Amino acid sequence: MKTLWILTEERPKKDVIQTIFQRFAQEEKIGFIFSGSLQIVPLLEQGVFTFAYQVLGINTPQIDKIIIKTVSGQSSFVDYLVYFQEHEPQPHEQPIFAIEETKTDDSESRNTGAYQRCTKFVYIDLFYPNVKKIMLYSLQVEQKEQPSPTNLFGSRLLATYGVEVLGKSQNDEQLQTFQSIDELITHKNAMRLPPKGNVPILITKTDDEIQISGRLFKSGSLLHDPNIGALSMIAVVLRKLGWRKNITITQHGLSQNHLPTGNRKPNKFIQIANQLNIQLDQLTLPESQVSGDYWHVERNGEKLGTIFIHLAVEAFTQGYAIFENHAGCEKSYFCNSDGSVVPLAKYSDRESYKAGDKTAIAYIPDLILLDVERESAEY
Repeated sequence: MKTLWILTEERPKKDVIQTIFQRFAQEEKIGFIFSGSLQIVPLLEQGVFTFAYQVLGINTPQIDKIIIKTVSGQSSFVDYLVYFQEHEPQPHEQPIFAIEETKTDDSESRNTGAYQRCTKFVYIDLFYPNVKKIMLYSLQVEQKEQPSPTNLFGSRLLATYGVEVLGKSQNDEQLQTFQSIDELITHKNAMRLPPKGNVPILITKTDDEIQISGRLFKSGSLLHDPNIGALSMIAVVLRKLGWRKNITITQHGLSQNHLPTGNRKPNKFIQIANQLNIQLDQLTLPESQVSGDYWHVERNGEKLGTIFIHLAVEAFTQGYAIFENHAGCEKSYFCNSDGSVVPLAKYSDRESYKAGDKTAIAYIPDLILLDVERESAEY
């Protein structure tokens, strides 16, 4: 009998795992019942943690068990990979789902919600072509009634690329795919320009080239994640709509020495640009072929310990987390005593940090657990 395997870099959340299972059951036409609330329990062998967890509380005769394993990706890894097979997944095997989870909506950040995570869907297709891609919203704040123009454009790009959206209401316009290259260009160029001094993302088409303006330079390197996501997604959708000629990124702010060379760690945008035949204006794009595995089982790192403690406390005690910031994972909101949630500040002094004082960052713990019996918080 097959096992449902869920591989993740994140701390698995019960509500997210439940949503993933329901979508999987719909896909595979599997009947099931929930027997109480879900439990995620660590698996031990001879008293030693196996770096795996089992999901309890879902009953179905068609699945042997549900196992979660902590993995890491070499670059731009989606939050969850889902496999349904008898044996433990291997990196060369294609998953049935690639799922990116976010708690961010327009109300907090237009660019993060609409663009920043797009890179992951483009990047994973370099390893697992045509895997079913899902953007899962686990919103903890109220969704805006009307999407921003940025969100609308990003939603239409995702729809055109074939990314399914779960956990968030979308209107008919957000679900509408672009039918032509010219329609996409007209939509983007009609959007309001950013504040003066910012480089707008604008698209210009000639007979033999499409130019897309957009800044990629940040902090001395090619690191502008929202624009990397936006430009990657625009380019891949243009390719999907049939554009076979040159695509060139202009006004990127980069110099040749900002691009990785030699044995430096591969850059996700450079790899995507090579695959999609994207050029950087007035620069020579280094060759960077996709090599190695998309993921590997993780057995080192502090987050393995903090995630283990987090899940063990919630599985076997009355305690629970009111804040989490496991290394390399998404930072949660802080949960107040009345149940409301608020984002914690990133900086003790934002202006000083932006001016170069890196000590002005806010230092926050990896995990805050509430001990209900002792009525105290531990971190």
